[in-house]
Amino acid sequence: MALFFEFLAEQWIVATALMVCIGLLIRHESARGGPTLTPQQLITDVNQKQALVVDLRDSKEFDQGHIVDAINIPHAKLATRKTELKSSKDKPIILVCKMGQHSGAAGKTLVADGFTQVSRLSGGMMEWQNMQLPLVTK
Repeated sequence: MALFFEFLAEQWIVATALMVCIGLLIRHESARGGPTLTPQQLITDVNQKQALVVDLRDSKEFDQGHIVDAINIPHAKLATRKTELKSSKDKPIILVCKMGQHSGAAGKTLVADGFTQVSRLSGGMMEWQNMQLPLVTK
């Protein structure tokens, strides 16, 4: 471990450059899935722009509580069911998952298919529930 710290002390410029590159790579990859929205921004987009909310959680979790007018397309089935979204290709689409982990990959898939206005809910449904915003249950 002492050698590692000695290396960092001697090669601090290289270590700093590496950390900056890693940070930029993470930022770039996360941005490819679409920008993130806060729950308040999601509400604004739904009300003003008639954005479509796509819930990527399993059907069981979706039935326990979801955002009003959200449609459920589980993350695992997105590749086969994305044709259901073709009519909304030019509308704003907001992807929601449990904690915001799957929405980035789903956003990349939709952007690659030509969807132009894809966004993700920051923090997913966990953030929505933490802010005590309303849910619809079946």
